[in-house]
Amino acid sequence: MTPAAYLARRLCPIELVIFDCDGVIVDSEGIASRITATAISSLGWSITPAESEQLFLGMTLDDMMPVIQAKIGRTIPLAWRDRMMQDFLDELGRSVTAINGAIEVLQALDDAGLAWRIASNSSHAEMQIKFARLGMSERVTSRLHSHQDVSRGKPAPDVFLAAATASDVLPQGCLVIEDSVIGATAAAAAGMDCLGYAPHDDGDRLRRAGAVPFKSMYELPNLLGVEIIK
Repeated sequence: MTPAAYLARRLCPIELVIFDCDGVIVDSEGIASRITATAISSLGWSITPAESEQLFLGMTLDDMMPVIQAKIGRTIPLAWRDRMMQDFLDELGRSVTAINGAIEVLQALDDAGLAWRIASNSSHAEMQIKFARLGMSERVTSRLHSHQDVSRGKPAPDVFLAAATASDVLPQGCLVIEDSVIGATAAAAAGMDCLGYAPHDDGDRLRRAGAVPFKSMYELPNLLGVEIIK
């Protein structure tokens, strides 16, 4: 099914678009995978950034820890976790960029009066650094939802449901934009339609999780019936 056909079958209009953060708005997945791979390798588990991304894409650090500890067979020191997170935050502040077309999409939604929010497994501290680096702090104020705000992060639906509640929109009025299987699974659990951003592959992994894949953020405005004003 094409994204257009998928959205055309909706029984109610889209009232709220909920974006994941990393890999959808902010191009931080490569940074995260590189920092994570380096940190994990220091524990004796030799892992590449590509393998790190495949294993941990979309996961919270809390969810990653048991996986790492099971692999290396010992408890990870708290100092290791703190060092990895600080290295990640430092690199975000130096070099993170926006996903191509993402800022234009958000502007098009604002111009059209279509509400949007961001719901992420990132912490608020991470998101603040990312959006400050992109010069978007004011734009995202009061629109950010973190796994820290709810009992369970993705793949549980909690953070998406919190975003919908904040906008007083029912799940069936929402559309989620995700790039991870964990996020697509959370959207399905929330009872929300989901488009899966898959710029580098055929999106089959997202399709199996219930999302309909698309290739470019520049496709979104037309799919949502809004226009990028140049």
